[in-house]
Amino acid sequence: MELDHMLKALGEPMRLKIYQALLERKHCVRSLSKKFGISESAISQHMKVMKDAGLVYGKKYGYHTHYLPQQDAVDFLTTQFEHMRKASLTVDRDMTVCQCEYRKEGEHV
Repeated sequence: MELDHMLKALGEPMRLKIYQALLERKHCVRSLSKKFGISESAISQHMKVMKDAGLVYGKKYGYHTHYLPQQDAVDFLTTQFEHMRKASLTVDRDMTVCQCEYRKEGEHV
């Protein structure tokens, strides 16, 4: 799984809204179209981007495909953000000392 592809796909506001809706329950293209007031073809394009990024999958029910989030992708994103959160908690936030690696030891601003 590639975090950059997932975040790029979710970086478009409508796709993020669609993804959030899919986290609540499965939807077909028509359902999402009515929910968000955009065309079915626009929804289909958004779904393709999210499928290509590994975020969602579709399951055929008669004439309709119902979309759901890939649980592996949800777990992966959760883990990545948890790693970021933990790393952020370890950052020295003392703004009186420069920590840039190009500074010579003992050099002051």
